[in-house]
Amino acid sequence: MTRPHLVSIALVAVLLAAARSATAAETAADLIVTDAKIYTEDAQHSIAEALAVRGEKIVYVGSAVDVKRFMGPKTQVEMLNGRLVLPGLIDSHIHPLNIADVALCSLRSRPMPLKDLTASISKCLARYPTLPRQRIVVYLWTNTEGNQPDSKYPTLRAALDAVTTQVPIQLVGNDGLHDAFNSLALAQAKNAAGKVIGLSKATLATEFRQYRPLVEVDAAGEPAGVVSEKARDLLTPQSGFAVDLGEVAKAPEKVTQKLNAAGVTGFLDARVGPEELPIYDKLYEGGHMTARAELALFYDLSQIHTPDWHADFDSIISKLIATRKKYAQNPLIRADFIKIFADGESPDGNPYVVPPTQPTAAMLRPFLQPLFGRDASGNGTVTGYVDTASALCQTVRAHPDQYATKSAIQAFIKEHGHHPAQCKIYYGEPRYPREVILEYVRRAHAAGFSIHFHTFGSSAARVAIDAIEAARKADGNAKSHDGLAHLLFVDPTDISRFGRDHLYAAFTYAWIATDPEFDITAIPFYEKVIGNSYGALHSPGSYYESNAYPVRAIQAAGGTLVAGSDAPVGMNDPRPFVNMAQAVTRSRGGLPALNSKQSISLRDVLDAYTVHGADMLFLRDVAGSIEAGKSGDFIVLDRDILTLADSGRVGEVADTKVLETWFRGKKVYSP
Repeated sequence: MTRPHLVSIALVAVLLAAARSATAAETAADLIVTDAKIYTEDAQHSIAEALAVRGEKIVYVGSAVDVKRFMGPKTQVEMLNGRLVLPGLIDSHIHPLNIADVALCSLRSRPMPLKDLTASISKCLARYPTLPRQRIVVYLWTNTEGNQPDSKYPTLRAALDAVTTQVPIQLVGNDGLHDAFNSLALAQAKNAAGKVIGLSKATLATEFRQYRPLVEVDAAGEPAGVVSEKARDLLTPQSGFAVDLGEVAKAPEKVTQKLNAAGVTGFLDARVGPEELPIYDKLYEGGHMTARAELALFYDLSQIHTPDWHADFDSIISKLIATRKKYAQNPLIRADFIKIFADGESPDGNPYVVPPTQPTAAMLRPFLQPLFGRDASGNGTVTGYVDTASALCQTVRAHPDQYATKSAIQAFIKEHGHHPAQCKIYYGEPRYPREVILEYVRRAHAAGFSIHFHTFGSSAARVAIDAIEAARKADGNAKSHDGLAHLLFVDPTDISRFGRDHLYAAFTYAWIATDPEFDITAIPFYEKVIGNSYGALHSPGSYYESNAYPVRAIQAAGGTLVAGSDAPVGMNDPRPFVNMAQAVTRSRGGLPALNSKQSISLRDVLDAYTVHGADMLFLRDVAGSIEAGKSGDFIVLDRDILTLADSGRVGEVADTKVLETWFRGKKVYSP
C-alpha cells in the first residue's frame, strides 16, 4: 500500500472519530439521575431506575444500564441510593403570595384564650411600633380554636380594646375568612361612597344591612370584633391577604422558595387581583419563577354593581382578556382561569357569641339554630335547639322590629332562653344572585376562560355546575377546564354531573378529619347534636358524617380529582404530604376517620398532585409525569411513600421531607 493511501485511511479514521465525538456530544445529557426509584406517572404508572435531562427537557427514562449511553464528559451524575423520585407536584388551589416568610407580627396559628391573646398582641406592639393611628396587623390568628372569653374579655373586641384604644388593630385569620378588629378599627368602616360611618348596630341596620350575617355581634347587637368574608372590605383594602403584599414585593423570591421546598413546581393561584400581578412580573423578570403559574383572575362583582345587581360585564371581560393577553407568550405564567365565589367562605360558625354566628356556606336545606353552653371544663357544648317552626319564632320573623332594642332582646333571652335572632331561617350566603353568576360565567366562558369555583355548600355546588352547563350549551365549548374547589357538601344528585361534565374537583385533603375544636363550631348547625362528645358529633349515618367531602364518590362518578392546599388557610405551608396522608386516612391525632367510605388510595392522590393537576392547568404536554420530551421537573424524597402506603403505614407519609426539587433541569431546592 502506497503512502498516499495510508494518509487517506488515517484521514478517514480521524474524520470518523470526530464524527463519533460530535454525535456523542450531541446525545450526551447535562444531567443523569440514576440508582433511583422513579415513579414516572406515565400511562402505565411505570417505575424506572434512571433518567437523563438535556437542557430543560427529559431525554430518557429507563434502566440504570441504558442511561449510560447519555453519559458525556460534562454530564452531571446524581446517584440517589434508591431514593424515591416523583414528578414535580402541582398545587391546584393555593394563594402563593400569601405564604412567603416575611417579617411580620404573627400568632402562627397558636390557639389561646382571649386573656393570653391580649398579652401576645401587646408584645407585637412593642416589637413593631406604629405611627399614631397607623393600623397594626397581626397575621395567622386562628378563629376556630382558642379565643375563650371570660368575664373581663367577653368578646374579641373587648380583648383588643384592652391592648390599645389608640391604634387600630386587625387580626388576620389563618383561614382567609375571618378577621377581628378593635373599636378604633371598626369605627373606620366606609360606605359605598367612601364616607367613614363606622361599623355599629345602627349602620348594620341601615347602610350595611347586607353585611349583617357576616359580622359577629354581642347580645346588644353591637359588633363583637369578628368580621368575615366580604364584609372585611368595609374596613381594609387587603381583606383576604394573609401577608402584607408590600413586604412580599420586597423579596418575591421567597414565594417560589417556599413552593420549591414543598416540592411544588406548578400551581393555580386561586384568587388573583390586579394588585398582585406586579409581584408575578417581578418574580419572572428577576429569574425567580421556578414554578409554572396559572392565574385565576378575580373581580369581586359585589364591589362593582348597581343596587339592582347590574354589573359592567363588558368592562370586566375586557380587563380579563387584556391580562390573559399580557401573559400569552410567557413560558411560565398564564392567566386562563377566572375565580368565582359561589357562596360564603365559612363552613363553621361561632358558638361563643350571642347569638351564635352561623356558617355562610350556601346549603339546599336550612341551618339549624343550636343553643350553646359550657361544660364543666369550660368547653362549648350544645344544650338544645331553637324550634324555628314554633308560633313564637313565626311571630319574631313577622315583627322583627319589636325584638330589636337592647331591652327587648334581654327580656326575650330571659324569658325564652335564646336570642330572638335565632328564630331566623337561614340557608347560608350565596356570594352573588344566581342570575348574576350564570351571566358572568356565560360571558367569561364565551371569551375562552375556564371557570374555577369556590363552593362549600350543596346549594353553591349546584349553582356552579348549573352555570358551567349553561355556558357550555350557549357557546358549544366543552374543552374548558372548569372545576370546583373545597366541596364540603355536594348533593348526591349533583355528584354524577362531575363525570358527565368532565369537571375537576380540587379538595384540600388536610381538612378532612375529625377535629374537636372545629367540629363543635360547625356540625351542630348541620345536624342535631346534644353535648360535645365525639359520639354526639359523629353519629353513624348522620348527614355530616355521611356526606362531608365526597371524594371517592366524585372520583367514581368520573370527576377528575386534583389537589389544592389552599395555603395559607390553616397553615402557612402547602404541606402536600400531609394532604396525601389524609386523603387516605381522613384522620389525624389518633381520632377516628371522617366519612371513611370516601377515602382514596395514595396512588390516587399522587395522580391528583401530578398528571391530573397538569391536565387541569393545560400542562399535560409539559409536566405532570416523568417522560421523555417533558420538562425536567422532579423531586427527591427522604422516604418511599409508596412502600409506606403498601405496608399499612400511610400515616408516616405526612412527615415526608423533600430532599431536592428540580425545575426545567436545574436544582432549585435542597435543604
